[in-house]
Amino acid sequence: MGKICYVDEAGDLGSLPLDIKRKGNNQPVFVIGGLFIDTDRLYGITQDFIHLKQRFFPSLCPNSMKYLDRILPEIKGADIRKNALRGVHQQRRHAIGFMDKIMDLFERYEVQIVARIWVKVPGKDFNGNGVYSSSIQSIYEYFNHYLEENQDIGFCIMDSRDQIKNIMVSHSIFTQKFRILDPAYKNIPELPCFSHSNNHVGLQLCDILCSAFLFPIASYAYCKDVVHNVHVSANAPYIRERFGDRLKKLQHRYSNPDNNYTGGLVVSDPVGKRSSSLMFA
Repeated sequence: MGKICYVDEAGDLGSLPLDIKRKGNNQPVFVIGGLFIDTDRLYGITQDFIHLKQRFFPSLCPNSMKYLDRILPEIKGADIRKNALRGVHQQRRHAIGFMDKIMDLFERYEVQIVARIWVKVPGKDFNGNGVYSSSIQSIYEYFNHYLEENQDIGFCIMDSRDQIKNIMVSHSIFTQKFRILDPAYKNIPELPCFSHSNNHVGLQLCDILCSAFLFPIASYAYCKDVVHNVHVSANAPYIRERFGDRLKKLQHRYSNPDNNYTGGLVVSDPVGKRSSSLMFA
């Protein structure tokens, strides 16, 4: 059959300044997530997602547009997040309704999710390049375990950035996969492929997962006492309350050789040392 892991992120790789302004735009967390989709389910989830785009965003995908061309205009997760948290009543209702249907898609097609969530420390350097590469290695590890568990093989498609960044991230996987001693990721035959999200339902869904669900929940759960800007919303607990349990059930989590659970949503919180359980309740 085969599986595909789609990878996208939310937030930026910049540091968080110590003197955080209430009206500032500094992003307190960085999220990089993966969606595991069975290739046998890709046709169905693609058709259903196009229908959702047409239903909820008819002006984005007008009837005059060729049916399959409706995949090209994107519904950005950041816009859904903005409407869900800061929109007027009608915008909030529309955004939450759309997020409900996205969650229905994940459950119907048995999508599995993983993510690395990094909480930034105000006034401390944030090693963005190192964080990105180590996060991809972790997602590859989680995906490889998922493939082993299902006795299958798969490959990874990542949202493209620029050429140099793509090369260096891919090389970080190369050094693990082709090392002489104990090569990693044996069920993933190749390095990640980089593509444009306009062409892939999986990448568009992963953007919505990271930007509309995980980013606002994490920003509030881990940063509400430190950061007081637009990214830490008092309305985020509603997102967590409505979707937290469903997100929890979608995780691919497992016990590693040290008998510690890993995979799923993994949070690095260097100050509070809090676990990922805050993402759900």
